[in-house]
Amino acid sequence: MYDKIKQDIVTSMKEKDTLKIQTLRGVKGEIDLEHINKKVEITDELTIDVLARQIKTRKESIEEFKKGNRLDLIEKTTKEIELLKNYLPKQLTTDELNQIIDEVFLSVNPTSSKEMGLIMKELTPLVKGKCDMKEVSVIIKDKLSNL
Repeated sequence: MYDKIKQDIVTSMKEKDTLKIQTLRGVKGEIDLEHINKKVEITDELTIDVLARQIKTRKESIEEFKKGNRLDLIEKTTKEIELLKNYLPKQLTTDELNQIIDEVFLSVNPTSSKEMGLIMKELTPLVKGKCDMKEVSVIIKDKLSNL
């Protein structure tokens, strides 16, 4: 995945696609920084973590841009998010996500909302990078409140 990003940087330089160049260089820099700071190998998992974090940051930025009525920045940031999503694994549908959550609930068998951490600990490796973790959290809280 990391190699694909590097290849796409070269390709976008040849195509003179400045938005893609800037976005991918920023992500590559973040991956390299994680690699150096945490002294870990550059793996697909590390790349997915960085991509997910970058997308989350951009979504938060869009909210701030809306408050400031900056339509130009909203459009640019939305394009960056769409570009970055292409590098993530195939996203789970709501039905697939609910099925995985139900399976985790069966294995953990929570009795109260205090066991949210246990559920997330089991669930995160199964869905990380394949869905919005904020959405997962909302679904789990809803299921726990119905116990």
